[in-house]
Amino acid sequence: MHKIEISRILKNSIADELGIEPGDFLVSVNEQVIHDVFDYKFYCADTNLTLEIEKKNGERWQFDIEKDEMEDLGIEFATSLLDEEKPCRNKCIFCFIDQLPKGMRDTLYFKDDDARLSFLYGNYITMTNLSDDEIDRIIRYRMSPVNISVHTTNPELRIKMLKNRFAGDILEKIQRFTSNGILVNCQIVLCPGINDGEELDRTIRELTSLSPELHSISVVPVGLTQFRDGLAQLTPFNKESALKVVNQVEKWQRKLIDKYGSRIVYVADELYIMARKPLPDYDAYEDFPQIENGVGMVTSFVYEINDALKDFKDKPLFPGREKKISIATGVSVFEYFKEIISYIEDSIKGLKINVYAIENTFFGPNVTVTGLLTGYDLIKQLTDKDLGEKLLLCKNMFRAGTDIMLDDVTAGELEEKLGIKVQLVDSEGHALIEALVQDK
Repeated sequence: MHKIEISRILKNSIADELGIEPGDFLVSVNEQVIHDVFDYKFYCADTNLTLEIEKKNGERWQFDIEKDEMEDLGIEFATSLLDEEKPCRNKCIFCFIDQLPKGMRDTLYFKDDDARLSFLYGNYITMTNLSDDEIDRIIRYRMSPVNISVHTTNPELRIKMLKNRFAGDILEKIQRFTSNGILVNCQIVLCPGINDGEELDRTIRELTSLSPELHSISVVPVGLTQFRDGLAQLTPFNKESALKVVNQVEKWQRKLIDKYGSRIVYVADELYIMARKPLPDYDAYEDFPQIENGVGMVTSFVYEINDALKDFKDKPLFPGREKKISIATGVSVFEYFKEIISYIEDSIKGLKINVYAIENTFFGPNVTVTGLLTGYDLIKQLTDKDLGEKLLLCKNMFRAGTDIMLDDVTAGELEEKLGIKVQLVDSEGHALIEALVQDK
């Protein structure tokens, strides 16, 4: 029988009280064999359930449990999926992983395309390796929302862009979700001259016809590194092409607000910045459904900064001295960040902040976002700079849950090379203000 090894038990949890231990095996929940996280989450949501455990010595224990709905049992497994990740079957012409240089850590080259990761972590999937039975299971288990990388609804064009002959039925698959009440968020990676212009109009028109269950769409620019030998010829965005997209999507937003009461489709901050057009106001992003795709991130950050500064405005926190701190950021948000920092300095007396724009020589000049900076460029461009008492770096520069950057440089190595304390900070306004005012 299929069984899954338990790696950790949370203290004072239901499982802890029952005497379940790491090294035991989960056999079934409500007499149902558990194959992956979808099964586990679904069957463990009940208020009454029967849990079968195999102990390390081979004994089988059965527990009848009463709990609150959705209350966690406190059982953790070696992998979040309880199964192996499904790899991507596509060869997308814009794939960022295909543009990585050789010699980086192996995990960076793995392309996942797993619906379970979409549910757990918000990852976007193409659905090209999702069977009809798996779609039915998502609907049956009410696993909502599902995040989908669409790029185009034109079947022939999608097959060409993803280099997968099974990629053309995306609209029908999304409709199966929306017609059954599953919310869907979509992503469009826009490649100039390929899926923009009239093709973008078609994609937005066909997707939004499935609203309100089609909850949101993000339009993000293709990211191009300098490592594209042997790959498709793609054109980077410039000011003119970025402005065209922004104006095109804003026109759609006005129509969609009148029809659905929501904009539904949003443009990545990066395109506004390239177009040199002011970012929309806070309310224009509604519930910020696409912030993880860089949509509304700057506007949200400014709002959070202003909210956090209410407690510090005009209060001299560092009497008798000047507290100097440095921050490194990507080129794309540098000008916005300078304005934010100037406002913070005016509000918190005695605080001096040096902001440094780091050019991405590792991936190339077309990659300008903060999250893709490397330790190599930080060390090279910050050496001998006035860094003050400490250097603040956004956590999205580092592998999740670690202090390791894309090129395997650690925060400790940065401290050693730059001779300065390095502090990792969440990409959230309140977290930045807290890091700035900490007097340590």
